Formats: sequence, structure tokens, C-alpha cells
Amino acid sequence: MPTSTYIPNGATAESLGAGIDRTITPNHEPRVFFFDIDNTLYPKDSGIPDLMREKIEKYFEDAGFERGDVQTLSYRYYIDYGLAIRGLVLHHPEIDIRDYDKKVDGALPLEEILHENIPLRDMIKSMNIEKKWLFTNAGKEHAERVIKCLGLEGLFDGLTYCDYNDKAFTCKPDADSFHKAMREAGVVHPSNCYFVDDAAANCDKAMDIGWTAVHVADDPVVSNYGHFQIASIMELPKVLPEFWEKSKEAKEN
Repeated sequence: MPTSTYIPNGATAESLGAGIDRTITPNHEPRVFFFDIDNTLYPKDSGIPDLMREKIEKYFEDAGFERGDVQTLSYRYYIDYGLAIRGLVLHHPEIDIRDYDKKVDGALPLEEILHENIPLRDMIKSMNIEKKWLFTNAGKEHAERVIKCLGLEGLFDGLTYCDYNDKAFTCKPDADSFHKAMREAGVVHPSNCYFVDDAAANCDKAMDIGWTAVHVADDPVVSNYGHFQIASIMELPKVLPEFWEKSKEAKEN
């Protein structure tokens, strides 16, 4: 498959990022790279999104929603709130979030679908940045399962996730969720935040806040979300080469 990283004609990855302030702040605050998990660290064609959709719709049906309304409602909640479960919690407080988590995320056969990804591990491990942080709309248990399946344990400094035990939890693309991630990662200045995600709305919000955003798009040529658009997480070094350049120099020396 040909490389599908999208950089406009006449531009380079370096020139596109020339206007982004990437300097370390005077108080030596660390730069943080925030990684989305689902459909970003593994491809959308894994089959997991379809399985997730099926389980969400079944949960809606089992909860008493009319079958003809299930697809429309679950999709509307996803678009409006970033997560179908967020819409359920807001509009149907009788829903047991932990039961939802168990029957949807917890029921996914991740161990049968996802496998160790050594090239991805090597790429993330070789990044020259102060902190690498996971930032997901999933619950903690699901996030940890995915990371374990992909063989990425031990690479990240922390995890910002949706705490389903808190009925007031926030999720991307809410600005509050981004600010929560910054607090948990120990970064104050948006210019020190970098982000990769497959959801266009999340990339837009990250840009609004002042982060540098990379969109893992179905079609990078068509997407205009984020500062950069790539087809695969493995293309990150092509659009943000500064995070790998020193590692390469170190190897040569």
C-alpha cells in the first residue's frame, strides 16, 4: 500500500509545523505526547469497531429501547457526546454504567483479535519526548487490555480514561476532558501538548485548545482535521520527525 501521509503541495512536514510553538517553557515543563488508543494504536479494519457497535446496539435493545430507534439513538449519542454511554447516562439515569461496561467493552474478544506489535512498540519506545501519555474515552480496564494485547506495556507515563463510576465523567471531545488530561500529565502550557487520534472532532478540539494534533484518517488526502493527517500511527515520524531525530543521531554515534 503506498504511503498516504497527506502534506499539501509545496509544503514539507517541517514547514507545516513552523508556526507551532514547540519550545520548552522557562520552567522546563515537559512536553507530553497524548495517544488515543482505540482505532489509533490499532487499525479500524481490525473488526473491533463493528463488534463494539453490535454490542452497543444490543445493550440499547436489552435496555428497552425500540429496535427501530436503536441505531439512530446510539449514533446520535456518539456524535453529540463522544460516547454512546455518555448520552445514556445523561438522558437515562437508570442505566447502570458498570453493567454497560461489562457487557460492551468487557465482552470484546480483544485477546483473539489484537496481537503484539513490535514495530509499533519500537517506534513509541524510540520517541525523544519527556512524557508519553494515553488519553482514551474507554474505561481503565479496556485500555489496559488493549495495551497488553499490543505488547505496549511499560512505554507510557500514565493514562487518562473515563471513570464510569463517576456519572459526571467527561470524555473527548469535551474541553474538560483535555484539561483533565493535562492536569494528570502535569503539563500547563498547551504548546507543550501533542496528540494523535482517529476522531476528527477530537483533533479539532485539541487544535482549539492549542495542542498540536495529528489525525489518523480513513483518507489523509481528504481529511483537513488536525495539523497533520496520516493513514497509520506508524507514519508519525514522517510528520513530526523532531521526536525521532536525536534517537537516530544517538544510534549513529
